[in-house]
Amino acid sequence: MQEWASQLCENRQFGSKMTDSKYFTTTKKGEIFELKAELNSDKKEKKKEAVKKVIASMTVGKDVSALFPDVVNCMQTDNLELKKLVYLYLMNYAKSQPDMAIMAVNTFVKDCEDPNPLIRALAVRTMGCIRVDKITEYLCEPLRKCLKDEDPYVRKTAAVCVAKLHDINAQLVEDQGFLDTLKDLISDSNPMVVANAVAALSEIAESHPNSNLLDLNPQTINKLLTALNECTEWGQIFILDCLANYTPRDDRESQSICERVTPRLSHANSAVVLSAVKVLMKFMEMLPKDLDYYGTLLKKLAPPLVTLLSAEPELQYVALRNINLIVQRRPEILKHEMKVFFVKYNDPIYVKLEKLDIMIRLASQANIAQVLAELKEYATEVDVDFVRKAVRAIGRCAIKVEQSAERCVSTLLDLIQTKVNYVVQEAIVVIKDIFRKYPNKYESVIATLCENLDSLDEPEARAAMIWIVGEYAERIDNADELLESFLEGFHDESTQVQLQLLTAIVKLFLKKPTETQELVQQVLSLATQDSDNPDLRDRGYIYWRLLSTDPVAAKEVVLAEKPLISEETDLIEPTLLEELICHIGTLASVYHKPPSAFVEGSRGVQHKRLPGSAGSGESVESPDTVSAAGVSDAPPAVIPSQGDLLGDLLNLDLTPPATTGPPPPATSGMQLGAMDLLGGGLDSLMGDESEPLGGDLGGSSAMGAGFGAPPAATAASFTAPVSGGLDDLFDLGGGVGMPMGAYSPPKTVWLPAMKGKGLEISGTFSRRAGVIQMEMTLTNKAMSVMTDFAIQFNRNSFGLAPAGPLQVLTPLSPNQSIDVTLPLNTVGPVMKMDPLNNLQVAVKNNIDVFYFSCQYPISILFVEDGKMERQVFLATWKDIPNDNEAQFQIKDCHLSSDAASNKLQGSNIFTIAKRTVDGQDMLYQSTKLSNGIWVLAELRVQTGNPNFTVCLKCRAPEVSQCVFQSYEAVLKN
Repeated sequence: MQEWASQLCENRQFGSKMTDSKYFTTTKKGEIFELKAELNSDKKEKKKEAVKKVIASMTVGKDVSALFPDVVNCMQTDNLELKKLVYLYLMNYAKSQPDMAIMAVNTFVKDCEDPNPLIRALAVRTMGCIRVDKITEYLCEPLRKCLKDEDPYVRKTAAVCVAKLHDINAQLVEDQGFLDTLKDLISDSNPMVVANAVAALSEIAESHPNSNLLDLNPQTINKLLTALNECTEWGQIFILDCLANYTPRDDRESQSICERVTPRLSHANSAVVLSAVKVLMKFMEMLPKDLDYYGTLLKKLAPPLVTLLSAEPELQYVALRNINLIVQRRPEILKHEMKVFFVKYNDPIYVKLEKLDIMIRLASQANIAQVLAELKEYATEVDVDFVRKAVRAIGRCAIKVEQSAERCVSTLLDLIQTKVNYVVQEAIVVIKDIFRKYPNKYESVIATLCENLDSLDEPEARAAMIWIVGEYAERIDNADELLESFLEGFHDESTQVQLQLLTAIVKLFLKKPTETQELVQQVLSLATQDSDNPDLRDRGYIYWRLLSTDPVAAKEVVLAEKPLISEETDLIEPTLLEELICHIGTLASVYHKPPSAFVEGSRGVQHKRLPGSAGSGESVESPDTVSAAGVSDAPPAVIPSQGDLLGDLLNLDLTPPATTGPPPPATSGMQLGAMDLLGGGLDSLMGDESEPLGGDLGGSSAMGAGFGAPPAATAASFTAPVSGGLDDLFDLGGGVGMPMGAYSPPKTVWLPAMKGKGLEISGTFSRRAGVIQMEMTLTNKAMSVMTDFAIQFNRNSFGLAPAGPLQVLTPLSPNQSIDVTLPLNTVGPVMKMDPLNNLQVAVKNNIDVFYFSCQYPISILFVEDGKMERQVFLATWKDIPNDNEAQFQIKDCHLSSDAASNKLQGSNIFTIAKRTVDGQDMLYQSTKLSNGIWVLAELRVQTGNPNFTVCLKCRAPEVSQCVFQSYEAVLKN
């Protein structure tokens, strides 16, 4: 469309002074017939008018492809305007009329030898835009001549044409030697030809990352730098981007290139400025810091970056996102430019927030007074999001610049006195962090914080306040009353607040055991018995076991000294930052993500690194890695991490790591308690002990007395004999019978006969012996015989595609039905559907093509190797964020837990463990989808209650609803 628009603009320069709007309006009938007659007219002027009408119709979306031969006949003309219009038409319709397009080949060949260079360039540009395989081989010879044309305008157009041709047929371009010709054009005398050759080679190199097309050496670099001063602004960008991929041999060459690139910093086009900054940031890595030129270069980089902030808001935002990266890598560049990042009243919110972020990064002892005065001003603005960020920024300043901490705390207290609800809440959140950074320094403000307890309604602020009360309980006289007030609505609180409250009350109990015994019993009971959240129950049982077995150990664990929080918690990880610096001026620098995170398709994405700091290839350990229990030391990367696009998620194929070594042997109760404490996770719920937990094991009398075991039913689950320990718990052979067959839903009508011109299709999906099948009944309700059946699927969420053709072996006579089974695989193209399990199908026969949608049960994608190892299950459950958890009710299901387990196992939902608490059976289950996504589940079955509860956890929470539907369908049928 851009090319059409530009061509139309050019055409107006050649046309008459009258307006061209008349070509877009017509009230005549038989328009195509009339246009055809006009196109074949002998009068040149009438012919040109007719072509303009055709282009106008094409531009507004009308189909004028029927006029293809008539328009092509108009190519034989000396009129440049008419020729441009015909070429425009040709580019648009050549793909749909490839056989007709061949008629134009002779004209192309002829035009490529026209004495007018504009016509030669026009011909070669159009050739590159016609993406028809049949024609490309005819165009090689004209293109070769144009690449060596005497006119630079033709050569620069031909250079871009090679990149377009390579996209259509890469092998042809290589066989014809066009790539070598392109490389020769880098030495061309005309700077625009050089720029286009570089652009074409860079484009081709991107699709072939391992080919050494742009063989950059000092001689080539010198030619590029010479051309840099003379070509257009976009040509300069191509050359600068190419230079950024070069690694200089030594610091002298690096300095030489920097000196020649520096003048680009004063260019009017911001894209040129950012490309020049990218080159300089990269080559600075090789310059010694004690070099005079290094300091000069730092000074030269600041003014152009500051100038970018005087542009319109959208450009400012792009500049700020890039500056954010530069400041993280080299804060000294802009350390004296703090004032330009002060927020203006009329800045859009996205610019304000970005400026605020950079202000914090540049904050230092020298400018902190200025920054704090600004931030205090911002905290009284009307924009709520901006105010919140400003209050947080004050806290970040306190953590970053120690000398300013006292002033920051004073400022925050002033803001709390304003009693503005959201300001107070943000202030409490950041004061918590200040306490962590500077322990025993600013605790005098706790009284002021406690006064505002009632106004807190946001989970993060409530959690922060609870943490403060629990951490400094010995300094707060009524700490137990404050925490008890939160406990009243325990079940209504968010998970974040519940977890913090549980920990805070346990801390309070360890500090004041005699006064808070009832309170801690109450919170442990709420967490372990009344809560549906596995993480909360998990933590509750760990605390319960710790307190009842070894209060001294509990004190050491719960009241351990905490590490100081770091100054900058939101810095980009160093290797990612290096890669983003190499992508300054591109979308990656705005998203702050590497191109591989958002560029889809077959093109290989190269990971760039700054010179002299290549990645060391270190593996990152997961904090939840469990090695003591005999599990592999590798992090349990069981589930693909959630990306921006569901398509990426669904394409990943990750399998659970193999465990090495046998399960841990059963140990005595005391040892087992300690091991559970370190291992954490659900094994604390599933473990067995030889002794009840309520015994007084030598802690202080105050703690031992009255702090009994968990309630009877819970205690029973922990007091099984050691011989039947965890091994028995996870060996389900004894308690679970043979699995039943996989559930397959009944057939439903997918295509009614009314819509299928007499063809009715009903069907269902099933999984048998690991093969997904689409079972259909085709019924002919028409009067004629149906033959030549074929089927095709649209792209879908899980890549479902037919594994073979639709086998309908005999013609389908009127009133006849036939059952067919179509095997499916999951290697087709992926695209997120709504709903996720929607499938769009096209069925063709001798009458027509018919389209319908159906929904498949996601259980057909549950694979046979979906049973997780116990330790992997525990680590994974803990590793998946609480936000990814979903809970559902299955009503009117009259099954025992064993029968339910058998039914589900038939559909590849495997039970890992089972335990009973208060007459309620809890089944811990796992299943794996065909693309490697794991879903973990906790199914709760209460004896005598027909309503089941299923809690699902998954890295891709989008699939939870579909998995629940499968649970419901399998259990109720």
